[in-house]
Amino acid sequence: MPKMKTSRAAAKRFKVTGSGKLKRNKAYKRHILTKKSPKTKRNLRKATLVDKSNVKNMKKILPYL
Repeated sequence: MPKMKTSRAAAKRFKVTGSGKLKRNKAYKRHILTKKSPKTKRNLRKATLVDKSNVKNMKKILPYL
């Protein structure tokens, strides 16, 4: 059985927490920031967890994470 390949694009975007959950950064903080409030932009800085409905697919494309 050959080794499984990690999706390099996903490996750069997701990290595993100590308890085994997947951590990700939030979207919508790249451009068009003038119309967003400071509160919105501040909250977009914080990382969050991947939704449980997507975790199964993420673990499949990140077999060694």
